[in-house]
Amino acid sequence: MKAMAVRPLLLFFFFAQVRLSFSGELSSMESIPDLQESMYMVVDGYPCVRLLNLSGKIGCSNPGREKVVASIRRFRNANDLTQLTAVLVSLDELQDLLHRHFGLIGFSPTQKFPQAEFAPYPSINYEWNSMGSGIMLKAYDFPVFLLSESSTSMLQEVADKNEKVMNGYTTSVAEFDLVMQTTKAGTHDSESCLKEQTCLPLGGYSVWSSLPPINMSLSYQSKPIILLVASMDSASFFRDKSLGADSPISGLLSLLAAVDALSRVDGWNDLNKQLVFLVLTGEAWGYLGSRRFLHELDMQSDGVSGLNSSLIEMVSSAVNDALDALKRAQDSLKSENIEVLSSNSSNPGIPPSSLMAFLKKNSLTSGIVLEDFDTAFTNKFYHSHLDDMANINSSAVVAAASLIARSLYILASDNNDMHSSVLGAINVNTSLVEELMGCLLSCKPGLSCEMVKNYIAPANVCPSHYVGVVIGEPSFKPYLGYVDDVSRFVWNFLADRTSTPKENASSSCSKDCTNEDEVCIRAEINGKGVCVISTTRYVPAYSTRLMFESGIWNVLPPNSSDSMGSVDPVWTESNWNTIGLRVYTIQNGAYDHFILIGGITVTILAYFMIALARSLITKALKRD
Repeated sequence: MKAMAVRPLLLFFFFAQVRLSFSGELSSMESIPDLQESMYMVVDGYPCVRLLNLSGKIGCSNPGREKVVASIRRFRNANDLTQLTAVLVSLDELQDLLHRHFGLIGFSPTQKFPQAEFAPYPSINYEWNSMGSGIMLKAYDFPVFLLSESSTSMLQEVADKNEKVMNGYTTSVAEFDLVMQTTKAGTHDSESCLKEQTCLPLGGYSVWSSLPPINMSLSYQSKPIILLVASMDSASFFRDKSLGADSPISGLLSLLAAVDALSRVDGWNDLNKQLVFLVLTGEAWGYLGSRRFLHELDMQSDGVSGLNSSLIEMVSSAVNDALDALKRAQDSLKSENIEVLSSNSSNPGIPPSSLMAFLKKNSLTSGIVLEDFDTAFTNKFYHSHLDDMANINSSAVVAAASLIARSLYILASDNNDMHSSVLGAINVNTSLVEELMGCLLSCKPGLSCEMVKNYIAPANVCPSHYVGVVIGEPSFKPYLGYVDDVSRFVWNFLADRTSTPKENASSSCSKDCTNEDEVCIRAEINGKGVCVISTTRYVPAYSTRLMFESGIWNVLPPNSSDSMGSVDPVWTESNWNTIGLRVYTIQNGAYDHFILIGGITVTILAYFMIALARSLITKALKRD
């Protein structure tokens, strides 16, 4: 491709085909901001940003420390580039441009075996993700933006105009401000940039909760633990467009809906086993959440007080019990749309999932991964910005949640003679699932939906499930301004649904409750929270190879007892001041040269004309 050989440093990506007209009369300008608004068009988009690990860097950045200005062209018309150019690229051209890989039926920018280095088996060349291209894990020294629909239309018109007046005296340009501080000399990996404080570690806050609440006054917890795990973070080539609807948010939705259904069942204190729900973040980046959770269990830190890893069932019979429970739950649902099957024996082992971290920690761990595929992902948009709400349906989430809720009750009750009417009373709220999908997977209503606003004051409307970075010192009682919207919502939702009746708890709170068995939910809503009896905790999620000391992150050497730590990439994200993209019109340089030469020519001619006129006038005066 000739365009790639001539320094095409700047790229646009777009996927919408909506047209928008910009014709019309200019409004009157009454201030400097009005003048700036008429000159510059701010472009809405989602940037690809610079990430680093111990080996180097991935993602995108300006090539230097300055903003870059470039003329806008369409990709199909950008074969003869002779200068810096911003290229409009459609989705079906994206992989061809970045990786010479062309995919028409799907788009997945991650590997064919995501995070294979953490697999608890040797077959790491197995292709779980057949659509995987790996472009997300490469470095690009030019900025890349995914455009919004309206900005796509605007840039299409701008590119068309530029191409119609190719040799005109004006051209429309894009100005990129995607300067990553890790472009600073000597900070091209996680260890060096953390030392220079030009990056922050990826991470956030996981949440766990128990049903029923754990009696913290007891010195010893004796009930075996059934652990249900889901992830709330996803990844994408574009940082803030990481929805992960099918993978993994459909699992999160199923967990939340199952907890809601189980919360309406009485008699939990009389059951034989303890249910614990764990919602992890950072799983898309080295299983940060699960690995840190297991590390805190080893340390028996405050964030996991009340849990004992020895009580998590780790015998082979537990898997058989779980399979039996799933099939009994399936029979009780009496639905032809739900079928429970064991995975194909040709699989090398479990698919990429949090269970990998548990198995690497202890190979005797027993667990089941519930998926909608067998030998390979059915999701064609794994870790892609296209894995949005259109990629899942609410009925499938409801079915999964119903199966999970009834299976958990069977396992927790350990009652083989359970009457079908008991299971029949455990029903998932379909409206709740649909509302959660609207809240967590779209901008309308997004995080401004009533359910979310009933618990927290969200910082953003459009949800993104990118893990983010750890700000400040990690804490089990973090400053809520450092906890992302989704984690705070999940914490409040689980604390509410797993709580004992509110009349047994104290009334109002603004932050903490006096009883150690209580937590304050809805504290962000006008500072008028409610104390409820619930065992719900935040657990920091960040690399086990990192330590925060005296305000600085330090990379720890590998620990021989931690096999996952030795392959931990230690992901970090570069710092930046602002990320921006705007379009404006400039005068062509050749036209400027023409005007300059023309001006000089006119000046010289004028000088000779004046000299000639003066000479003629002088001669005429002498004759007189």
